[in-house]
Parts: sequence; C-alpha cells; structure tokens
Amino acid sequence: MADPQGGGADDDAAMRARLKDLSGALDGHRKGAETRQPTGGFSSPNGMGQAMSLGFRVMSEFVAAVVVGGFIGWAIDRWLGTSPGALIVFLALGTAAGFWNVYRIAMQPGGPGGTTKR
Repeated sequence: MADPQGGGADDDAAMRARLKDLSGALDGHRKGAETRQPTGGFSSPNGMGQAMSLGFRVMSEFVAAVVVGGFIGWAIDRWLGTSPGALIVFLALGTAAGFWNVYRIAMQPGGPGGTTKR
C-alpha cells in the first residue's frame, strides 16, 4: 500500500531522530528532579502515605473504642432501665480503651518515630 503523505523513509528517520532527542531531554529532566528531592521524612514518596495511614489508624481505633463503649453502656441502660449510669461508665471505659490503643500504637518498635534504641 502506498504512503498517503508520500514521505516514506525520510519521515520515519526524522521521527526516530526526534523521538531520540525527546527521550534524552526527558531523561535529563528526570535525573535533575531526583537530585533536587530530599530523601526521607514526609518528602519521600512513601513517607507521607505511611504517616497518613498511621494517623487514620490511630483515629479510627480511638473513635471505635469510644463508640463501642457508648453503645454497650446505652444497651445496658436500656436493658436494666438505669439511664444514664451505665452509659457514662462505659463511655469513660471506651475513652480509656481508646487512649490505651493510641499508646500501644505509639510504643510499637519501629513505630511512628522510626526505630527504637536498645
């Protein structure tokens, strides 16, 4: 089949040369970006994601403990008819359990602060 533009091999060679030039320029920009980026901390590609993951885990465990404590207290109050006594007690227990979970996460070896000293 004939080439509709009529250039043939000359156009192909010109396109390959242009592609090679653009690839070289792109590689140069990538290398420059790598040398400018600081390493570690929140600037690294995984640092920010890991920090957000840990933050969401801490928040969800704390909120879940308080909600579960409140629900248990509410259910006991409805069952025994002792409104709001058990709700207050179990909300306090749920809050304490939430803080305990946050403490456990913070004290894990290699946790939020990195590696632990021995």
